[in-house]
Amino acid sequence: MSNHTDHFPVLGIQEFSENQLHRCNLLFNELHGERSIDEPHKHDFFIINLFENGKGNHTIDFTEYKVENCQIHLVFPDQVHQWVIEKETIGYQLMISRDWFESFLPSLRFSASYYQNHPVINLSCTIFETFLYEFKAIQKELAEEKISWEVIQKRSELIGILVSKSVEGAFKDFEIYHSNPIISKFLHFIDEHFRTERSVSFYADKLNISANYLNIVCKKNLNTSASSLIQDRILLEAKRLLKVSEMSVKDIVYDLGFYDHASFSKFFKAQTGMTPSQFK
Repeated sequence: MSNHTDHFPVLGIQEFSENQLHRCNLLFNELHGERSIDEPHKHDFFIINLFENGKGNHTIDFTEYKVENCQIHLVFPDQVHQWVIEKETIGYQLMISRDWFESFLPSLRFSASYYQNHPVINLSCTIFETFLYEFKAIQKELAEEKISWEVIQKRSELIGILVSKSVEGAFKDFEIYHSNPIISKFLHFIDEHFRTERSVSFYADKLNISANYLNIVCKKNLNTSASSLIQDRILLEAKRLLKVSEMSVKDIVYDLGFYDHASFSKFFKAQTGMTPSQFK
């Protein structure tokens, strides 16, 4: 299997750490004033942005979101993002390393794909204050002579739980995603295998159900077919690679398991109305 990540401007958490000596599991960062990331890029760590005052735009995986007061923005490892934030902005960031992210993930309670569909969460002023208190407590602990990483880890998990609590019921499709465990398992398997596996029956086998039943569940809950969910994931990766990586279209065709350039172009154009080169 080729190593996909070298083609990307991928920022590691180390690049944000002033103290390069200790292995960095979590960083706290304050955002004040204007900044812009014009070139979309990926991180290999998880970011929770808490905006106190926010003005600007944040694009995550090619969807643009408004930056506003009292918001949380989540960026998962490997998502592509860029933003333009105006000078009135005050925000706080927690960057959680990939190693820690694995053990942090259960505190988010719902499937990663759910948050990736809803990366921006609006908070009431009181809930915002609760988040701010926890962020500041982590900042304070990080400034200690002898840092207690256990305290920091527990506080970050608490922040994860608060995020899940804020999300619950906030978006219309919440019930859909969580009424049926097959959906989140299926999306998780797609994430793991989409490069090599296109057939609905492969995923149905992994879920120990028939392909037909998997389709029924997807249609009933998400109003889409199982195969379109697989195609959506391939398309997202194709967009990420075209926009952010140094890879040639030829390499992308190969990386995503297409037979040849023509079949990739046909797939891409059917989904987006553009050729891969036009999109790039």
